[in-house]
Amino acid sequence: MSQSISSSPTIRVEYNDTIVRYFLLATMIWGLIGMTVGVLIAGQLAFWQLNFGEQSWLTFGRLRPLHTNAVIFAFVGNMMFAGIYHSTQRLCKARLASDKLSWIHFWGWQTIIVSAVITLPLGLSRSKEYAELIWPIDLLVVFTWVIFAINFFWTLAIRRERSLYVAIWFYIATIVTVAVLYIVNNLQIPTSLLHAYPIFGGVQDALIQWWYGHNAVAFFLTTPILGIMYYYLPKAANRPVYSYRLSIVHFWSLVFIYIWAGPHHLLYTGLPVWLQSLGMLFSLMLWAPSWGGMLNGLLTLRGAWHKLRTDPVLKFLVAGVTFYGMATFEGPMLSIKTINALSHYTDWTIGHVHSAALGWNGLMTAGVFYWLAPRLWNTRLYSVSLANWHFWVALVGILFYTAAMWVSGITQGLMLNATTDGGNTLAYPSFIETIDAILPMYHLRMLGGMLYLVGFILMAYNLYKTIRSGEAVNGYIEVAEEQEEDRQQDLGLVGTFLNAPVMYCTLIMLSVLMWLFGGDAIGFIGLFLTIVFTLITIVHFQFSVEKWSDWYDKLQANLMPFTILTLVAVLIGGLVQIVPLVTLGKYNNPTEGRIQVPYTPLELLGRDIYVREGCYNCHSQTIRPFLGETLRYGDYSRLGEFIYDYPYQWGSKRTGPDLHRVGGKYTDAWHWRHMLDARETSAGSTMPNYPWLYRRDADFSVLPRRIQVMRILGVPYEEDLPERAEEEARQQAAEIAANLQREGFGADPDKEIIALIAYLQKLGKSVDASELNAQENE
Repeated sequence: MSQSISSSPTIRVEYNDTIVRYFLLATMIWGLIGMTVGVLIAGQLAFWQLNFGEQSWLTFGRLRPLHTNAVIFAFVGNMMFAGIYHSTQRLCKARLASDKLSWIHFWGWQTIIVSAVITLPLGLSRSKEYAELIWPIDLLVVFTWVIFAINFFWTLAIRRERSLYVAIWFYIATIVTVAVLYIVNNLQIPTSLLHAYPIFGGVQDALIQWWYGHNAVAFFLTTPILGIMYYYLPKAANRPVYSYRLSIVHFWSLVFIYIWAGPHHLLYTGLPVWLQSLGMLFSLMLWAPSWGGMLNGLLTLRGAWHKLRTDPVLKFLVAGVTFYGMATFEGPMLSIKTINALSHYTDWTIGHVHSAALGWNGLMTAGVFYWLAPRLWNTRLYSVSLANWHFWVALVGILFYTAAMWVSGITQGLMLNATTDGGNTLAYPSFIETIDAILPMYHLRMLGGMLYLVGFILMAYNLYKTIRSGEAVNGYIEVAEEQEEDRQQDLGLVGTFLNAPVMYCTLIMLSVLMWLFGGDAIGFIGLFLTIVFTLITIVHFQFSVEKWSDWYDKLQANLMPFTILTLVAVLIGGLVQIVPLVTLGKYNNPTEGRIQVPYTPLELLGRDIYVREGCYNCHSQTIRPFLGETLRYGDYSRLGEFIYDYPYQWGSKRTGPDLHRVGGKYTDAWHWRHMLDARETSAGSTMPNYPWLYRRDADFSVLPRRIQVMRILGVPYEEDLPERAEEEARQQAAEIAANLQREGFGADPDKEIIALIAYLQKLGKSVDASELNAQENE
């Protein structure tokens, strides 16, 4: 448990491993909860009866956000904190700067998770993937993350090892980038203690959401785990990292390129084409750094491959890195427009996400914890045999899951776009036909998830027995007291930015932007300059290797310049993509030609109910310009048709049909029957029943404040609408209820179902933009 440095005078540093043990135990507890919920919702898709019709908080729409948040932020988040706190102390040869901040961080994070467990099943959601938490919890997330950042950077500031090891580079990128992503994507205006509207709407909200959503995967599920890989894989293999130079290229190219790739989630939507193409281009570029990191990890085992036969830790770590490589090959491939046209909105995307989450994050967690637990409790792993069983059961579970989703996604994608009669008729006109075809794959997916959960339970039992057989101990190290001459010279901002590597990168980046966004002449000049500057950089590097290496050695020994340069590399992509779009006026895009009709107060209330029930988890609200989609759903969607959607509701998966043109397609009575029991109107549907909507009174009292906030956000409501919002909502509700009563249904105008029907009947309503502009000019 100790290391010693032969130097005098020395001091003894005892690490704070207690906090590491707590985060490890929290990981196991939340992992079991998150994966159990995952198996349940997989069962709900296969057997709709598992939605437990009378319990609103047990439906798929409510539980799916709970599952994703529990796995990402509770399971992987706690594992990440355990790995970072354990490895950082040893890489810095220093105890965590503050025990108090460590405990605030731990209990703050668990409070966030418990709050999510309570609020998400209650329907308190913002409907933005991986960012569903309501605004008071968002504030707690920011506070806790700041505490974590202070503790981490404070520890780096008092470090006794001056050079920052590669793992710490990835930790730094994680902390600064997640902070920026989370704050920007969660900018919102509260309407009450439990509700708020985002400040961005429509296509702007979609871009910022997937700038956040894609990079939450990048900088919460990838970069910190890569840092953990760079520390624990060499430790477990007892080998140095294969290539230090490759790790430099891996880090800087990854943090710079990743941030640009978010728009590939929005291909063929109302997002401007230049942003879609940019997202696809940078996604394809991700192949290089991602596979560079994978190869750097796997080649670290050179000369130690024989250990895989007997060491379960290496089995898990190597398999995890391999799944990282496979997932980062599949992700860019799915961003290619022709492939994305088939895969998007299908289970193929679900399979891709879970191969990464279960294979990369899950197996890496197991490998790290099997290595950590015996050292944290000063004992031996209870059972190597159980660990091996865990490995093979989990691996089979992952393969069943991903294979089922690949088959399901490709099958459904092909069926939904298939046509006959020379392209004039859908081959499978009923959406339910595609569900019937892929239902066996849902059963196989459920089996795969259950196997993975069984493997995790084996791990929990193995670690429990390991902990019971040992005694908690803190690691320590004898280190030499730092002398004045040992201190590195401050690089400073001038030395950080005014140097050949940074200046060449800047010139190349500016040239590439000229090439991509300039006209014919400027674009040609940009291409020419890109080639010239790239060649000059290569030649200069060949003649100045030592000088460039000396500069980088100084950079990684200077915390503040390194952190600033990392933040700059991350911010560039976001600024280039987001600023042009968020500053775009609502009416100055002549190519779209349509403007959304604002929601009435009752329709706005119904929209909030739609969000609360999690309908966006199964239904999209944007139609792509494909023959199969326009024949099935109606005319393709335009950018201007979403400008008053706060938040946007495009969705990312179609377990049910798209709803953008559903307004007026069916009668009020059809929606009444459909929401009560979808099988009455759509035989074979797997949609839950929503009987509580017929019992609960709609809360009209919230409308004045919500309308007021909508006016602040730019929705052209009349100035006095907040005062008469309740009255207008009740009048419209009475009209819908009267219509339903004429059809023989006992409709009460005060119930939530009436507001939801009003919203559904409004979807797709727009006006001609030129006419609206002419009226405004008059």
